[in-house]
Amino acid sequence: MNIRRGNPQDMQAVLGLIQELAAFEKEPDAVLVTVDDLIRDGFGPVPLFHVFVAEVDDDTSDSEQPKQIVGIALWYYRFSTWKGKTIHLEDLVVKDKMRGTGLGYALYSEILKQAKKDQVRRVEWNVLDWNTPAIEFYEKSGAKVLRDWYVVQMDEIGINHFVKDKLK
Repeated sequence: MNIRRGNPQDMQAVLGLIQELAAFEKEPDAVLVTVDDLIRDGFGPVPLFHVFVAEVDDDTSDSEQPKQIVGIALWYYRFSTWKGKTIHLEDLVVKDKMRGTGLGYALYSEILKQAKKDQVRRVEWNVLDWNTPAIEFYEKSGAKVLRDWYVVQMDEIGINHFVKDKLK
């Protein structure tokens, strides 16, 4: 197993893992982002995100690239008015067949090493309330699951509705 920074050539595999996560979270049709979006937004002049990829030897491949990407940790910087610079872990995904191998722990550890290196005061992420194994994993690691906060989002339809109807 090898954990490294992702590059534009990895984005097809990264998108595949994002789609696998969406299926796991029971929203298989929710992913709108494309490989081109990931390349543009992650590797342009001002990257909007960073990604660690976990790769293992692909014994089934005859290609010159005998590595297969089987996990990702996609993250970006945020700013907290209370804490200053923080890291938001958007997705931590491990292929189903690789769960239980320590790969998720290795990716999680890489994010926390990055946080220490960058001297951020907080790393934050979301977890679905029904994902008990993930919640237990995070709590066992020392993370706090804030059950008294709600995630608030406005989707594209809501944005368009607000701008059209409320900002006349």
